[in-house]
Amino acid sequence: MKPYPATVCCLSALLAIAVSSAPAADTKKAWTDPAVARQEDPDFLIQGEYGSAQPGAAAGVQVVALGDGKFDAYVLQGGLPGLGWVRGKERVVLNGSRSDKDVALASADGKISAVIRDGKLALTRQGEKELTLPRIERTSPTMGAKPPAGAVVLFDGSSADQWENGKLENGLLAANNCLSKPKFKSHAIHLEFLTPYMPYARGQGRGNSGIYYGGRWETQVLDSFGLAGAQNECGGIYSISEPRLNMCLPPLAWQTYDVEFTAAKFAADGQQTAWPRITVKLNGVLIHENLELPKVNTTAAPIGSPLKDEEGPVFIQFHGNPVFFRNIWVVPVK
Repeated sequence: MKPYPATVCCLSALLAIAVSSAPAADTKKAWTDPAVARQEDPDFLIQGEYGSAQPGAAAGVQVVALGDGKFDAYVLQGGLPGLGWVRGKERVVLNGSRSDKDVALASADGKISAVIRDGKLALTRQGEKELTLPRIERTSPTMGAKPPAGAVVLFDGSSADQWENGKLENGLLAANNCLSKPKFKSHAIHLEFLTPYMPYARGQGRGNSGIYYGGRWETQVLDSFGLAGAQNECGGIYSISEPRLNMCLPPLAWQTYDVEFTAAKFAADGQQTAWPRITVKLNGVLIHENLELPKVNTTAAPIGSPLKDEEGPVFIQFHGNPVFFRNIWVVPVK
């Protein structure tokens, strides 16, 4: 085998030095204010949903920013989640990057491509007519829901006094491993949450938090916008069940959980006769219905086993990311 020419060896060494000294992506960089994100990162106004806010569309596209002008996009047959796309329908991944103001994307096989320009996405499938989809911003139909008579208001923006370890920031409740001082058995709860914009982060490092019911069972909070919808992504019952579909909206969009939690049941002698059950709506769409919770989440739950016939707190988990909450209220169920 002949040795490489000296010039090639020197060039290889220089390239290695350049790569090793290049700044790493800041996976902790997090924007929490949409106005600041718009000013500082041109990718923020490109990421998001493209399609129709009405059901019956041919397709919808969710575009996820990955930092430095790179993007993944998910082409969904039948429209956006909650408006037509359901598990089992076609879901095609495109990859691409931004050049100046335009973004070009394509599938691995080259049969589907897209160009994003001036707030619109032009989608082309081999052999079919181009489809133009505008960028839209959806809002949960339960956003701003008022507490009904008999509700226990856990947070209205005025103080964090209803929480142990509660942390108030600019009128919002920060994810801070806080436990509600009031405790509940069966109950309905409404809350609103906001995940940060963290384009360089991936997986569980991207807007991670969680809501625990009875201090033991978690609905995951995460910036899992565009992803498949796993049990450890937004809407999942951590370690128990994936959601029916991923209804997570883009980062820095306020989102809602509306949950009905039925506590475990016990006989007169204290023996457990039934596990808890949960019904969950994420952004107004049903993603779990009367689901049995057949075990305790032992990973991060503040209250473990054994189960007892007792009231439990609402727990908001801190997982290293700046996640915020507002408008939290509970209606106890007798």
